[in-house]
Amino acid sequence: MSGDEEDRAGAPRPNTAPLIRALDQSEHVQDKVEQAAVDLSLVNAVLKDEIDASLPLAQVERALDQSEVIESQIQEAAEELVAVNDALAEEIDVRLELERRLSKSDAALSESRAEERKSRHSALHDGVTGLANFTLFKDRLCNALAQAERHQRRLAVMFIDLDDFKGVNDAHGHDTGDRVLQMVGKRLQGIVRGGDTVSRRSGDEFLVLMLEANDQSNAADLAVRIAENLAGPSDIDGVTFMVKSSIGIAVYPENGRSAQQLLKSADGAMYAAKQLKKGAAPHGRTEPPGPPGK
Repeated sequence: MSGDEEDRAGAPRPNTAPLIRALDQSEHVQDKVEQAAVDLSLVNAVLKDEIDASLPLAQVERALDQSEVIESQIQEAAEELVAVNDALAEEIDVRLELERRLSKSDAALSESRAEERKSRHSALHDGVTGLANFTLFKDRLCNALAQAERHQRRLAVMFIDLDDFKGVNDAHGHDTGDRVLQMVGKRLQGIVRGGDTVSRRSGDEFLVLMLEANDQSNAADLAVRIAENLAGPSDIDGVTFMVKSSIGIAVYPENGRSAQQLLKSADGAMYAAKQLKKGAAPHGRTEPPGPPGK
């Protein structure tokens, strides 16, 4: 049973027993009224016959007394029927009110769950690109490492930095810059495999978790495709952008066995790749074993 079904099953529902009893009573009273009407009709017929036949007065009086009794029964039954109908109307009002409250409660519950899902999504995803944020990425990386260790598999972490992105914001504004970041996120998601994770770490930095990387060259091939895809022209507000990137790669277990070690190694490899583009030796960071990235 789903959570929604459990909630509906546990929610209070109108008690139908009073309504059923009232309906049964109404039918019983209706039978009494109908029978009394039949009896009164018979008595009246007898009275008519007796009067027509000029029967003794005593017999006529007895018939009249019987007619009065039946009339009283009919009046009593009619009063009971009114009371029953009032009870039915009250019970219907109660049921309608309960159904209104249930409907209102269900709507409030649905709204609360929607807000909860929205809050949970916001807590684990980047507000600009909709990608997994750094918290969710680290969680998935830790889970992937546990699986990789158990099954003796490799995985790769890629640290991607957009070159000279500050110039985009300075020249075109942050709204355009955000649209460029969104374009980058979509292109990254279009390249990686379904089980892999793309994350925006912060600013113009992105991360990719590549599951089941066969070897370092396999991860390097993906990095090349990413760099080439991002560099493809993209028109935003009439301006053509070609995003260049620096990518660092860290492979488990060669470049680290923990999430922290792999992230540090990938960051160092990215920085080394960026420094090589500038024609300078990297300072303050060392390149991990394996290819530094593209």
